[in-house]
Amino acid sequence: MELWDVYDIDRQLTGKTAVRGEGLPQGGFHLVVHICVIGSDGRMLIQQRQPFKKGFSNLWDVTAGGSAVAGENSRQAAQRELFEEVGVEFCFEGLRPHFSVSFDEGFDDWYVIFADPDISALRLQYEEVQAVKWASLEEITALIDEGKFVPYSKEYIYTVFATAHQYGTIRK
Repeated sequence: MELWDVYDIDRQLTGKTAVRGEGLPQGGFHLVVHICVIGSDGRMLIQQRQPFKKGFSNLWDVTAGGSAVAGENSRQAAQRELFEEVGVEFCFEGLRPHFSVSFDEGFDDWYVIFADPDISALRLQYEEVQAVKWASLEEITALIDEGKFVPYSKEYIYTVFATAHQYGTIRK
């Protein structure tokens, strides 16, 4: 059983928790994180979800993501999800999300981090991830167009790559 902290519309903790899959109380929201690892060559490390994973099975996705569990802040959830799903250790201390998106049931914090993990040495979480690979902006948007990527708005993906450009990691 996974517990989530419940937030109010102003993103303040309410002191309540909700059980994953059982719905949120009226006026309650939960916290989700997404982590995008950008390599020095400007490509993003993406993962393919397991065929038996509920929701978007077999589709490609950003590096890692998921819901914060009760007691976690955004950074703690991002650090845990990145390590759990693809085995990448990264310290999120002192980092803020690069952007946040509100959705019907909560808040979604997006982190763009820069690292060059050797994908052949990654430890993939069996329950979640079947494969990983590096992909360019063009490859990811083509996967979205083909229905082979989690159907995020392409603007989210453009924002991730624009953020990487802004921080000088990707060279034109």
